[in-house]
Amino acid sequence: MKKKLLFITLTSLFTSLVSAADLYVRNLGAGGAYSSVSAAITAAANGDRIIIQPKTSGAAYVENLTINKSLTFVSETIYNKYFIQGTITITPAVGRVVTISNLSSGNFTIYGVSVSGATTGGRTTVNLLNSFLNSVDTTQPNTTLNMSGCIVTGSVYFSHGRCTGNKALLINAYAVSPDTNLATEAVEIIGNATDSGITNFQNDYPFKFSNNFVSSINVYRIKTASANEITNNTVYNPNAGDLAPIHIDLANSITTGNITIMNNAVSFVVGQTNTCIYNGGNSTVAATYNVFTNAFVTEGTMTQNNNSGAVNMNFNAAAYTVTGGNVNAGSPAVTYTDLDLTRNDAGHYGGSNSWANYFPSDSGAMPQINYLVTPRAILNTSTLNVTGSGYSK
Repeated sequence: MKKKLLFITLTSLFTSLVSAADLYVRNLGAGGAYSSVSAAITAAANGDRIIIQPKTSGAAYVENLTINKSLTFVSETIYNKYFIQGTITITPAVGRVVTISNLSSGNFTIYGVSVSGATTGGRTTVNLLNSFLNSVDTTQPNTTLNMSGCIVTGSVYFSHGRCTGNKALLINAYAVSPDTNLATEAVEIIGNATDSGITNFQNDYPFKFSNNFVSSINVYRIKTASANEITNNTVYNPNAGDLAPIHIDLANSITTGNITIMNNAVSFVVGQTNTCIYNGGNSTVAATYNVFTNAFVTEGTMTQNNNSGAVNMNFNAAAYTVTGGNVNAGSPAVTYTDLDLTRNDAGHYGGSNSWANYFPSDSGAMPQINYLVTPRAILNTSTLNVTGSGYSK
């Protein structure tokens, strides 16, 4: 029976791969290709790939796109992006998967990527890879966003999914209404750089904020009885503000959960508050092995252990670096060991999810990791499981 089931599965996969087609889009329809991306979408079937030739001199395909099929969009020219000047709207459907790679939306704030509505009876998945975007909004119910290696000049709002190795104005996990068909994975924001911070404003999923270089971390919603992590981030804000750099405010939330705040390196200019970590509401917070250049001050109830203030550290927001007293200042537990097998460095380069996984110095001309799961501890009696994925530029 097992052999028969395996044969059926492989046959189904083979049929799916054979039936998929490549459709080409080129300037003026050169070589029998489509002259517009919209025309290619109309002609495509679910599972097809649309290969877009970048126009000479960086000219744009000027059109608004509505994507109502499971399609993959890639560039015909390696290491080059195709330019689409217009909005991109994805129509949701159960099982729909839309992958967009190497897109440039140009520097136009009015053009973004969005999902038009809720998915009923299942989920829609949007994958955005190695693209230059203005804004992203996938907050509609039952939508998963996987975004990696993108530069977003505006904001990223998503209700569920994983953001790794991106640079954006801000990244917010935000739900307009609850999911009715829940995904199994947590919300993950890992290895990103933002000018205006990262925020959790959804309570359907646990969240994991790790190895980011940001100006603030904010939590306003939480999944009931969930375990959440704010670990190995670098939080640097040279401008005075009115909130703590790590700010948890669940006063208006009816749910409660647990939040671990560990191995973060932080520096901020004191404005209306000198609080380093704020916990308002009913969450259970444990803060350990965090280092601050400021005097270490907390507000609200939390368990505290081995946190340090007045630590000498140097932050560079242009190069996304932190040096000094953060080195070997994170948790000494083997589960948080750095990639070089030394004690955890507080900040975004520390631990197995290091920023270095997502921003290799390869001048942009090499494949890049978009997710890496490595064990936090390896025992000689255990099985070593490593999971990773990447994409080609």
